[in-house]
Amino acid sequence: MYFKLAWRNIWRNKRRTMITVSSIMFAVVFALFVESIERGAHDLMIDNMTRFHTGYMQVQDYRYKNEPSLDNSFYYEDDIGDWIGKNGNLVAFSIPRIETFMLAAGEEHTRGAIVMGTDLAGENRLNNLEERLIDGRFFEPGEGTAVLGERLADRLGLAVGDTLVLLGQGRFGMTAAGKFKVAGLIRHPLREMNNQIVYISLPDAQWLLSAEDHITALLVTPDHVRHTETVAGMLRSGFDNEELRVQTWPEMMPELLEALAFDRASTRVMMIILYVVIGFGIFGTILTMTLERLREFGILLSVGMHRLRLALVVFIETFFISVLGVLIGFVLGFFVILYFHYNPIRLGGDMEAVVQEWGIEPIMPAALAPDIFLWQGMIIFILATVICLYPGIKIFTLNILDSARN
Repeated sequence: MYFKLAWRNIWRNKRRTMITVSSIMFAVVFALFVESIERGAHDLMIDNMTRFHTGYMQVQDYRYKNEPSLDNSFYYEDDIGDWIGKNGNLVAFSIPRIETFMLAAGEEHTRGAIVMGTDLAGENRLNNLEERLIDGRFFEPGEGTAVLGERLADRLGLAVGDTLVLLGQGRFGMTAAGKFKVAGLIRHPLREMNNQIVYISLPDAQWLLSAEDHITALLVTPDHVRHTETVAGMLRSGFDNEELRVQTWPEMMPELLEALAFDRASTRVMMIILYVVIGFGIFGTILTMTLERLREFGILLSVGMHRLRLALVVFIETFFISVLGVLIGFVLGFFVILYFHYNPIRLGGDMEAVVQEWGIEPIMPAALAPDIFLWQGMIIFILATVICLYPGIKIFTLNILDSARN
């Protein structure tokens, strides 16, 4: 009976009900949007760093983490990759890499460069590297060609068809020097990598660095990012070789995690301020609704209705309104987030340069995550429910004679 009476009451004044529902709905949509944009920016940063740099996990020599040197590379044969593929039903593929720092030179200029010898087919599966090509083509295994980052090529004064000279130290102090024809240029999404990266085929890199059949890391890609820790645990338990270690991306990029944690803390402060603003907005609406009904409350009490029963009916009314506002906010917020998920906000001007310094593409996508809806909806619902206790408190303290004069 109380629920039926409350449901009828909220539709006696449709305008008042819709205003209250709208205030809660817009609060939910705005909270969802802010949280989704923040989550999307973090996911994009992690995605860029893992796909274009470290991968989701790496198999390395146990000494490589503390001393990333070619001397701490390890012997790699196809049997290792085949074993990982056969014994890991959550593993999508693996990519052997050999990476080092060398001097890269054109005809007149010299710059430091990150030289990465890799398997092109695997790189394309991981990060769609060929889509970043802006000029020329990619290398073929063993043909002695290289693909450079666009900014590095500009600094060296090189173009497609020119000769790149690489000079550095190979494995166990061997001199590493070689000439490579520039086959193509890419625009790397990470600014630091775009300024330094040189891609060559794995056989060419192993020959250049006197590291035949050796690699510095084997990138293992799970079929889904949520399976990263599961796959890492499987690999750790399956390797008989005590000299090999499995490192996941959080272990390889602790600085990134610290930066994200700091950013989340600042976002939480902003969200608290947002909740305060939202709370006052909802309270203002509920306060107006309560003041409009004081005469009605006074008449009901004067004819003998018990204060507790009246407060219960009014609370159920505001409970219904809160539920309607949150549910409608979920529906509208889902479509808003869905739009910005597929049509991210593109940054420009000074802001574009700032975010590129952090290694992020200058876009702000919205993240589609169920827990965003769960937490934001729950917080707004609890906030609205607590505020909706005000009419009940007002009923218990209401003076019947004063309410009759309103």
